[in-house]
Amino acid sequence: MNGLYTIILLITSNVFMTLAWYGHLRLQQSGASKDWPLIAVIAFSWGIAFMEYCCQVPANRLGFNGNGGPFSLVQLKVLQECISIIVFAIVANIMFQGQHLNWNHMLAFLLIICAVYLVFME
Repeated sequence: MNGLYTIILLITSNVFMTLAWYGHLRLQQSGASKDWPLIAVIAFSWGIAFMEYCCQVPANRLGFNGNGGPFSLVQLKVLQECISIIVFAIVANIMFQGQHLNWNHMLAFLLIICAVYLVFME
């Protein structure tokens, strides 16, 4: 169960992180934050990133095999990166509909998934 909880928390944390990193760009495009000073944009993004940490830290604690979880440190990191790319692709397509994924992007994602497979091999 720790493995499943870890993956759910990693997905949730990556949704928050993607919104923290790129959500302010969407707000700027919509005009909602175009006049905000940079420090306000940073504070806004940091507030969202706080929620990311509230999911990321427990995910790592639950998932790490040193704490009874099923994943090594390297496996956790590669899994997190794979989830991050997938979440980014989905959120970017929803928030920034003018952005398109090309064949080379899909190939890059596939290679990252291959890296996850390699990391989990014995």
